Amino acid sequence: MISQNWRRAAAPICLSLMLCLTACGPSTPSRYEQTQQETTQRNAPGAVAKDATQGASFNKFFPKSVSGYQIVPAQEKKGFAEYKVNQGGKNVAMLSINDTAGIDGAAAKYQGSSSKIAGYPSVEQGQNITAILVNNRYQVKVQTRDPAFTKADRAAWIAKFDLNGLASLK
Repeated sequence: MISQNWRRAAAPICLSLMLCLTACGPSTPSRYEQTQQETTQRNAPGAVAKDATQGASFNKFFPKSVSGYQIVPAQEKKGFAEYKVNQGGKNVAMLSINDTAGIDGAAAKYQGSSSKIAGYPSVEQGQNITAILVNNRYQVKVQTRDPAFTKADRAAWIAKFDLNGLASLK
């Protein structure tokens, strides 16, 4: 009888001891933590320059909703703001402004551009993106989400931005 009581008491004690030892031991980092450690130890520059413009500063330069189109904020963070262009409840395009300060070579693709929209150098990025560079710093993009939204539509929407206001942003 005493030996059975001892076994009953020993099982929870052993289980508690095992749980304590495994919980208190060193844990291996997850694959995400490991990648974070590896990339931050390389002294790689940040994705956004420290002096990049806050995304909220860009909001006033986006076009307003017009007949048949709703302009809806989508994302905002340091150096970037993005809006959706919806038509009939369907997303047909994305509008964005990003600060290229501190991003090596970001403005270089505009140097050889022979095309302009609203007086600013423009480039086509693939089949669905039209972009301009304002004040050698701010990239304004329109990205097609629906095939009915054409290259000409993208250029027209870029012209709807307050580009002069954006150019005067400090």
